[in-house]
Amino acid sequence: MEKPNDLNQNSLNMIQMSLNNSLSKGELFYNIIDFFPYPIEVYARDGTMIMVNRAMLREFDVPGKDIVIGKYNIFKDPEMEKAGLSALVRDIFDEKTNTVTDIKVPFKSIRRSYKSGRSDIYAKYQDAITFPILDKAGGVSNVGVLFITRRVYKGNPGIARALEYLEDNWNKAYNLKEVAKAANLSPYHFSRVFKNDTGLTPYSYYMKIKLENLTKMLCDENYTIREVFNVCGMPYSGHSFSVFKKYAGVTPKQYRKKK
Repeated sequence: MEKPNDLNQNSLNMIQMSLNNSLSKGELFYNIIDFFPYPIEVYARDGTMIMVNRAMLREFDVPGKDIVIGKYNIFKDPEMEKAGLSALVRDIFDEKTNTVTDIKVPFKSIRRSYKSGRSDIYAKYQDAITFPILDKAGGVSNVGVLFITRRVYKGNPGIARALEYLEDNWNKAYNLKEVAKAANLSPYHFSRVFKNDTGLTPYSYYMKIKLENLTKMLCDENYTIREVFNVCGMPYSGHSFSVFKKYAGVTPKQYRKKK
């Protein structure tokens, strides 16, 4: 699995601010979008796509803008309905929310629609950050959506499914049978194939994800250290502290103080 982007909220706020600051500059704004390094789509209020930048075409291996501009309507996309995102899309266009996290990209549908797309990618998850595009009167004429790729699964489809399963269930109890079932392999065969592909045992990978998330949550002082361990599915015990110290080099309390 790859994690291509690790932008924090401050970076996202700066990106959105820079786009908003260029809104009044008309054609320059659309040139900025076209050459922006992150994928961006622009929609009319009725859901019709009116612009897509070069980064978006590269991201999904779409041959040209003419394939989607004026032809794709996000409100009429059956994949939005299947994924349960229709109501969320409406909220975005009604300005009730501006950030949607961990969206699973419908790669199979994209390949079918555009006869393109990388065949080695099993699944991709993105965050979507929306921003209004204003008319001269200050009203919202269009809606822009910026995408940040958070995780990509490719290679062996069975192992990709197992990685996806572990990423989605890291805060639950580890169950080798369930992880192997996601890969459609027997537990014994799965463990050998998984280690050959990733260099880690399934349990080691599971703990790596758990500890990564635990260290992130320790930086949030709205939670007590005990609450962080509970949310992450680790017992608040001396053994867990030892596991954490081996991973981070310091105790949970020292880590929080240092950060």
